[in-house]
Amino acid sequence: MATVKYKPTTPSRRNMQAPSFDEVTKFSPEKSLITKKKKTAGRNSYGRITVRHHGGGNKQKYRIMDFKRQDAEPAKVIGVEYDPNRTAYIALLENEAGKKSYIIAPVGLKDGDVVYSGADADIKPGNSLPISAIPVGTFIHNVELYPGKGAQLVRSAGAAAQLMAKENGVAQIRLPSGEVRIVRLDCKATIGQVGNVEHETVKLGKAGKTRHLGIRPTVRGSVMNPVDHPHGGGEGKSPVGHPGPVTPWGKPALGYKTRNSKARTDKFIVKRRNSK
Repeated sequence: MATVKYKPTTPSRRNMQAPSFDEVTKFSPEKSLITKKKKTAGRNSYGRITVRHHGGGNKQKYRIMDFKRQDAEPAKVIGVEYDPNRTAYIALLENEAGKKSYIIAPVGLKDGDVVYSGADADIKPGNSLPISAIPVGTFIHNVELYPGKGAQLVRSAGAAAQLMAKENGVAQIRLPSGEVRIVRLDCKATIGQVGNVEHETVKLGKAGKTRHLGIRPTVRGSVMNPVDHPHGGGEGKSPVGHPGPVTPWGKPALGYKTRNSKARTDKFIVKRRNSK
């Protein structure tokens, strides 16, 4: 994928870089695989804001994805589409019986390709296999954590994990963050790297594009009043007045570990992403 640059006809256009959508071949979603997506504007069931800076944005329909890949029949790719709900592109599959489904489109997958799911599938992008059937060193995505639950790891644009080792019924997988994690061999994974690799080079360029994504403005704490934020108050520009920056609720904002020190899944982590 390449990005498109624009002539600087306005200040916002000067720095804007948009995706070229070269990989996209189908421009309308499959009606049988879309459902309503309700906006919450960051509010919980009591109507209280629990996630700030959410609200507005363009209307979206959710594409029903097949993360389990339990259909053993070969399926043909009939289109690659843009999905507003994720950074990766999605591929529409149709099997011999006419059943359609969406999967995340890996690098190199194109219209007309046939993908398989099962232990006897070839090692090629888009095929889904149990980790026990995947050779060590292979790059994978859409990794399950629990057999049959569906893929939970490595699903965003350009992401790829690497199968590092297999022994005693488990595999060691290096995730894109650098963390090495243990996963059962009977969990499934998909071969290849997630497509839309250059997503991280996209520059929105203007505030309006951020609003289209449903993101509302973020106000700095230093320009608030003391009643609203610990950084607020003072005459003119003032320092934060703390050993380090803090959140609106007084918690450290940089380097503060939020993971439970007694997390049940600690035993599955072989190497932390930030360990030397």
